[in-house]
Amino acid sequence: MIPLSARNVTHRFGATTALADVSLDVPAGAAVAMVGESGSGKTTLLRCFNRMIEPDSGDLFVGDGTVRSQDPIVLRRRLGYVQQHGGLLPHWTAAENVGLVLRAMRRPDRDAVSATMALVGLPIETFGSRFPRQLSGGERQRVALARALAGNPGALLLDEPFGALDAISRADLHDAFDRVRKRLGVTTLLVTHDLSEAAHLATVIVVMRAGHVEQRGTIADLRDAPATPYVRELVARALAKLEALEGSSA
Repeated sequence: MIPLSARNVTHRFGATTALADVSLDVPAGAAVAMVGESGSGKTTLLRCFNRMIEPDSGDLFVGDGTVRSQDPIVLRRRLGYVQQHGGLLPHWTAAENVGLVLRAMRRPDRDAVSATMALVGLPIETFGSRFPRQLSGGERQRVALARALAGNPGALLLDEPFGALDAISRADLHDAFDRVRKRLGVTTLLVTHDLSEAAHLATVIVVMRAGHVEQRGTIADLRDAPATPYVRELVARALAKLEALEGSSA
């Protein structure tokens, strides 16, 4: 597993500052979640790590090297990437989608595809020949996760991978992902707008707002000692949501 870090990263889209001198560390094997409202800069920072976005200034490191010193294709093969809607190729079967990175690395390996699908709870005998349209939303995201893991990446970048799912599918996939991450010990950087999701899946939470880091710490740190009014409000909303869910299920 490899560490990820950002140092004083700034990026603008026209007149809009998406990132303003942001620094971040994800130690090897750790799980860090970036939380914030839309436009906070969390997805922009995530995509800087795999060079989908080239920042205006600052440095990003994957392992021991800066991302600018690494070939983008080689870099992306070191990083598993899961986006919100999975990004599966619609005319490829689930097994073909999972094997995409292996094929690109000239390492086609059905046993590896089968093992990775089993890891995320999709036996290849049952799901391997199905096309994305024949899968539920949760199953499609499991395929996307298996594809990200198949090449044995040094780190995972997850961009709102559970946001489009219904509550039951989302809870099931949370548990499945948490088991897989802990079993593999893979370095993980997760983007989410849901603080409760971040608390469940990550050990450190980074709260972002308007391109800045408002606070970083455990969920207990954020709850007991919020650094800003925004963090306090974010925690209060999450607790109110949790109480409402518990009340509806009582």
